[in-house]
Amino acid sequence: MKPSISAKLTQLTHRLDELNSLLGSEDLTSDMDNYRRLTREHAEIGPVVDLYRSYCSAQGDLHAAQEMANDPESLEFAEAEMRETRERLDRIELELQKQLLPKDPNEERNIFLEIRAGTGGEESALFAADLFRMYARFAERNRWQVEVISQSASDMGGFREIIARLIGTGAYSRLKFESGAHRVQRVPDTETQGRIHTSACTVAVFPEADEVQDIVLNPADLKIDTYRASGAGGQHINKTDSAVRITHVPTGTIVECQDDRSQHKNKARAMAVLAARIKDKQVREQQSRIAATRKSLVGSGDRSERIRTYNFPQGRVTDHRINLTLYKIAAIMDGDLYELTDALIAEHQAELLAQLAEDTAAA
Repeated sequence: MKPSISAKLTQLTHRLDELNSLLGSEDLTSDMDNYRRLTREHAEIGPVVDLYRSYCSAQGDLHAAQEMANDPESLEFAEAEMRETRERLDRIELELQKQLLPKDPNEERNIFLEIRAGTGGEESALFAADLFRMYARFAERNRWQVEVISQSASDMGGFREIIARLIGTGAYSRLKFESGAHRVQRVPDTETQGRIHTSACTVAVFPEADEVQDIVLNPADLKIDTYRASGAGGQHINKTDSAVRITHVPTGTIVECQDDRSQHKNKARAMAVLAARIKDKQVREQQSRIAATRKSLVGSGDRSERIRTYNFPQGRVTDHRINLTLYKIAAIMDGDLYELTDALIAEHQAELLAQLAEDTAAA
């Protein structure tokens, strides 16, 4: 193990001891924001330190086996023990390198998921509904909650647009590579001659901000309008200006929410979406500034970038960023996204490890 990595791990071990002491303080919960920060840091550092302790233990086992090899009667056993221990050390070291890769601070956050119909008319709207069901079923498999923020239904039961909040630990880490253009090839229900049509939807995934205060929102920059909600809801919908539209004037960002009968709740939801959108925009701008010559193998995340094709006649789903094709479209559309998300995460880690190796060699 390189001395720089060993020093970093030793530092994290000391920090974990410090966190254990702080979290044992009786008055810690008096400041809930600080409590959440400390528990989140503890959850991040704990597994790394446990791995490092396993590595140190394995090093002790290797040293003991090397000493045992000095005894001719124990040589064969000692050599087998050394071989096994070195393999274990290599596995742990690789895992430690992965754990020490730069962490996305949003990994464990809830997300806002936006799906918009694109080219393809009504068929695109129907596909947007299929995509929403796919992600909702994936959320169900992970025991996440799904909260619809707003939706605009099409004439045939699809969605021109739907925005939802997915609530659950690790939602962003699992779905952050879903942003982009999703293309579908199939025979639409409206097609009478059996011809295959191609249409597309745009998916956007961004992490929920901790609070609106996490983003500087000047009230003077906000234009807030209320209006009567449209759609089902009976007499209440027709009589009360419960729907809310918030415009962030400096960026032109507009958020609408009308799903609740309470104007106050609609406003709170709209503010949360607005804060998340603006934070997402700021992060993307920062990433584009610091990106040098390397580009992640999982794509830029540009929402105009075609990332995946769902071909129903052939029963396949292809992710174009990593050239992965799976012939299990029914399972995927039913929310079995693990093989896709695992492959995307693994490819991203491989790219980061390659960068780490280059940086270490250059240092």
